[in-house]
Parts: sequence; C-alpha cells; structure tokens
Amino acid sequence: MKELDVVMSGYLERYYAEASAQDQAHFRALLEMQDPELYALLLGRSTIDDPELERFIGFLRGMSGRH
Repeated sequence: MKELDVVMSGYLERYYAEASAQDQAHFRALLEMQDPELYALLLGRSTIDDPELERFIGFLRGMSGRH
C-alpha cells in the first residue's frame, strides 16, 4: 500500500537512526504485520493491547504534522 510506504519510509528516514532501541523494535514489529492490519492500526480503526506499541503507533499517526 502506497500510504503505508509513505508513513513507514518517512519514519525510517527521519527518526529511526536516533530512536530508542524500544522504538526501533516497535518499528520492526510493525513491518512484520500484514498491510491491512497495519493500515487499520495507523488509521485508528483497530487497537493493540500493548500500551507502548500503541504509543508508538500514535507517534506515527502524528508524523504528518511534524517537520
């Protein structure tokens, strides 16, 4: 999905190198998900039972407003 590519590559290019080890692990975990599942999480149509991963997903959702 093009939308996922934009979000995920944007994070990778701007934040991944300086991210905490935990956030890097969250990013890698999201890359293992099927596109429809990840897309639903990023749109807020579904949630995940891990508060730290949910926090990270919230960061990804908010990236579009950051420069």
